[in-house]
Amino acid sequence: MRRSRLTLCVNSRGIAYVNFDLSEDEELLKALAERFVADRYGPDGHRVAIAHEVGFLPENWRLLGELGLIAAMFSTDGGGLGIDDIGIAVICEALGRGLVAEPLIENAVLAGGLFERVAGEPLRDAWIANVIAGSKRIALAHREAAARRNQDWVETRVIRNGSGAVLSGYKSMAVAGEGVDGYIVSARTSGAPGDAAGVHLYFLEAAARGLSVTPWRLADGSAAVSLTLDAVEVPPKACLAGGLADIAEAQARANLARAAEALGIMERLFGDTRDYLKTRTQFGMPLGSFQALQHRMVAQYAAIEQARSLVNLAVMTDPADQAARSKAIQGARAFIGEASVALGHEMIQFHGGMGVTDELAIGHGHKRLLMLSRWPDDPLAALDAFASA
Repeated sequence: MRRSRLTLCVNSRGIAYVNFDLSEDEELLKALAERFVADRYGPDGHRVAIAHEVGFLPENWRLLGELGLIAAMFSTDGGGLGIDDIGIAVICEALGRGLVAEPLIENAVLAGGLFERVAGEPLRDAWIANVIAGSKRIALAHREAAARRNQDWVETRVIRNGSGAVLSGYKSMAVAGEGVDGYIVSARTSGAPGDAAGVHLYFLEAAARGLSVTPWRLADGSAAVSLTLDAVEVPPKACLAGGLADIAEAQARANLARAAEALGIMERLFGDTRDYLKTRTQFGMPLGSFQALQHRMVAQYAAIEQARSLVNLAVMTDPADQAARSKAIQGARAFIGEASVALGHEMIQFHGGMGVTDELAIGHGHKRLLMLSRWPDDPLAALDAFASA
């Protein structure tokens, strides 16, 4: 796909500015995402979707595949559309505004992108077309209970079995792992649990013998699972290339998508609250006419624009410069993680008790912002990573 026309321009007054116009392809993807929201997410769309046992509607996931929004997250070599960071941000921001429950980030951007990166050709060829079409899903099972902020913490062990392997251990949290068809699992062949070296990746089908899956719900209502691996045998073709560095690269791309989704949710909550303040009256006057509330809304509008600027900085950073790109993404996460939750608090405050009910999008959006701000790490951890980069 063509890159966006993000170019430095000079206006008639000699003032330089950046042209943020999207390419025709990206405008099309944005329109598809917005059409999906309009068609599938009415007033009760989010509440109905998260009530499903997998945390979203499977028919919606298949529709995302038919529209090409899943394919957009994969390279052209694997049969995808090969969009860049700008396209990912555009799609995820639009889906965020719609409070879409389908786990495009966790299953396609993160796990799907990692699978495409590390799977051998026979395994990739057997799975990738169905993953892109939306008929199969993959989740990443890496987080362990004792990890806390250490992304390198892996206690799950692997014993070589000829050219294959046998896995034993426990994965405490695989987000969007309920009802998937396969898992990418990290396991350690050597070293202590927190060591950066000695970790390898393996692919397990959901029906693998010795694999037990326990589903549970996150704060935003989405589905996660924990995995218990009791001597699970892994055939040679399911022993993947790569390790922790590949997970970190996939997480960086997913973190950019999460920041863009959070930006879209912030816009949605702000817009709903602005409309509410225009129509809700008190003492015979619209709430929006009170100067104190106007000032508070202006402060949140400024936070949204700051968040947008940081997302734009991240997507404009040269992807070849991985250090600068990672720093920009962590900076966006650090700011948006704090600012988005604060905005959610304010929007709930303006709505009063109704703000936390299931009847309004405000409470649903705020819970999703809480989840995005804490997964896979919290804003302080992102700030530490930004400062040390």
